[in-house]
Formats: sequence, C-alpha cells, structure tokens
Amino acid sequence: MSHKTLMNLVFTNVHNIFNDSTSLYLLQLTFFLIYAFILAFFNQRLQTYLWLREAESSLKRLQILASKSKEIVIKKINEVGKPNFDPSPSIESFLDFFVIEPTSLDPYGIVNKFRHILDVRSERFESFIKQIAPNVPQNYIPNLEGLMETAIGLNELYRLVRHYFILGKKTKNMLFIMQLQMNLPLIMRYAEAYFSATHAFSSGKPIGDGVGALVASKLMRGKQVKRITNKTIFSEFEYKDRKLIVIKAEGPGAEIGEIDDAIERIINMYGGRVSRIIMIDAALKLEGEKTGQIAEGVGVAIGGTGVEKFKIEEIATKYKIPLDALIIKMSLEEAITTMKKDVIEAADDAVKRVLNIIDTRTSQGDIVVIVGVGNTMGIL
Repeated sequence: MSHKTLMNLVFTNVHNIFNDSTSLYLLQLTFFLIYAFILAFFNQRLQTYLWLREAESSLKRLQILASKSKEIVIKKINEVGKPNFDPSPSIESFLDFFVIEPTSLDPYGIVNKFRHILDVRSERFESFIKQIAPNVPQNYIPNLEGLMETAIGLNELYRLVRHYFILGKKTKNMLFIMQLQMNLPLIMRYAEAYFSATHAFSSGKPIGDGVGALVASKLMRGKQVKRITNKTIFSEFEYKDRKLIVIKAEGPGAEIGEIDDAIERIINMYGGRVSRIIMIDAALKLEGEKTGQIAEGVGVAIGGTGVEKFKIEEIATKYKIPLDALIIKMSLEEAITTMKKDVIEAADDAVKRVLNIIDTRTSQGDIVVIVGVGNTMGIL
C-alpha cells in the first residue's frame, strides 16, 4: 500500500468517526478526561516551577544589588578613609552584623534595656568605621554608618530570599513557595529603595527622611545655635511674645540625634513650664496619596524602635504638655533617597503650619518646643 493510499484511508476513517455523533461525544469526553487528569497531576508542579523561576530571577537581581552596594561601600571607604590596608575582608564580615533585642518576658525596664542595646550598637558602628577608615573626617562618619546600614539591609534581604528559595526547592511545598512569590514584589521594592539610598549616603545629599530636620533648620536660620545633648542642637528665640525652642539633630552628617534626651532637658530646664510641643517628621504615604502632603494630628511624631517615643510621652504626660504632630507624607523610596522637589516645597508649607499652630493655640508668654525629627544628612 502506497503512502498516498494510506493517508486517504486514515482521513476517510476520521471523517466517518466525526460524522457519527455518538463517537464524537465519546471522543470529546475522552479528551476532557485526559485534560482533567493532566491538570490534576501536573498543574501544581507546573505552577510551582513557574513560581520558582520567578523567585530565582528576583534572587539574581538581589545578589547584584547586594554586590554593587558592597562595592560602593568599599570604594567610598578607600576614597575618604584612605586606609593603608584592604578593608574588603572586614566589610564583608561586618555585613552579617546583627542586634539581639532584649527579652520581653518581664516587660519592666525593657525600654532602658533597649536603649542600652541601641547605644552599644551605635558605638560599635562608629568604632568599626574608625577602624577601617582611620583618616575619615569626624563629621563624615555618620554618612559611612548610613552607607554600611544600607549594605547590611540589602545583604540581609538577599540571604533571606535565598534561604526561602532553596528551602522551597528542597521541600517542593506549593503553599510555602506561593508565600515567597507573593511577597517578592514588596521585598524587591524595599531592595531597590535600599540600593538607591546607597548613592544618597555616598554623596552626602539630603534624603526625604530629613524633611523634619529641614523644617527646624528653616526656623533656626539666622539664630544662635547651641548643643543640648550628644549630636543634638537647639535654638532659642522670641516670636510674637512667645519663647520658641527649636530642636534638631546636628548636621550636616547623617545624624538623628538624641531627641528624647534633648526634650527632657529643655522641659526640666524650665521646670515643666512648657506650654506645647510640636513635632514634625516624615511619614509613609498610602498608595494614591500625593508626595509632600501634610497631615496634622496629636502625639509623638517619631519613628524608630519606640524607645525615644516612650521617653517623650513619659515627660509630656508628667507635666501635662499637649503634643501636636505634623507629618509630611512620602513613599519608602522617597524617604531614604535624595530629597525631591515636592518634599522641599512641603517643608516651606510645614513652617507656615507650625507658625499657625503657635499663633492660634498658644498665648503670649508661653514656651513652645518645636522638634524637627529626621536624618540631618546635608542639612545644617
């Protein structure tokens, strides 16, 4: 039988089958059952494979970001610190630096314990920078500390994703891998923001988080400035028969100061006769909100671990001092990268809002404490 004759026979038989409605129904049912079998036994494996491929792609990007951030740190250390040795091994080792929080089994005194741990951490960072960059100017040390922190953050994100990726491949657990894949967009957003922050800290330019300090700096402009606590300054002057005391971290290094200690000293200095505390800080905006939008409320506007917030609330409660809060909204990326025009313009509006609060909620002879919270990198 020739090839042409065989093909004609096949097509004739198929045509006869499809012309038979009963045979057609059985054929469709067979195809459906085969398809259902494939879905039941292979769909999860296929989906897991696709999720792992996506996670692997993100992991490679994280590895690149972590590696580049480390290179930026090493380059900057060599540039400003001028060490006579290779700092790379020390930096590589320090990327795994961690802090163990104090136990909360007995909550009494935990704030003081936390404060002690944070002070030790700060001293450890500073001593490390001086060790690997012996010739760095004193006012540039905080910038290198911030640079190291961004590199540590990226390294931690990379190791965390790598851990769950390898664990997911080993276990082949679909729910486990799905959780990793669902969190990857947010993790990568944080990673890209941290990497952008390395360039800001490397150049020493103001970042979005410093907008509170910028507002305080604008109020202090042309006034005498004094140091009140470690790395924290204040300015005292008259405004419409009120005494204004403006507090901020000392710039232009990447300092956040000891805001809680400064407020406590000022209040004790005046015997608790402070009429109002106004705090200005950056805050994360919700999606859809405008960068630089100002919101007003009450309470202690300060981020971090909560140690400073606790101390400020304690002293304000003791003397029954009202707490006003102004927040300037921005995204995470905008908070830790070079300050944008919208944020700078918002600082001018915040100054007007602060003065309006003083005009409408205080009286002549009152003492008002104004606190600009945030990182002072690039801000005098």
